[in-house]
Amino acid sequence: MATAIDEDRLSETFAALANPTRRAILARLAQGGATVNDLAEPFRMTLPAISKHIKVLERAGLVTRGQQAQFRPCTLDPAPLEELSTWAEQYRPIWESRFDRMQDYLARLQPATTRRGR
Repeated sequence: MATAIDEDRLSETFAALANPTRRAILARLAQGGATVNDLAEPFRMTLPAISKHIKVLERAGLVTRGQQAQFRPCTLDPAPLEELSTWAEQYRPIWESRFDRMQDYLARLQPATTRRGR
């Protein structure tokens, strides 16, 4: 049964993932929650610049912010990534078929290559 996909949310997820800094932030959050200062540490960016990246991730639904005293730790919300995976999965038969054809082609080339080598 096909699952309905929210095209706007999918576009927003792809846009958020298009930036390597945001992908690195998500990779860090996959290890557990972190503050903005924690997330900013490996980058040569100002805190406001990192905050802008986090806001893009929040708008895409990939990051949520909690409230612990004066801290607002960020956490990863994997739901949009699951939706992206579901969307990409519909293309699996196409690329698997192409890999199978490539494997067949390489198998046909193998005996010819072996004969030439003798």
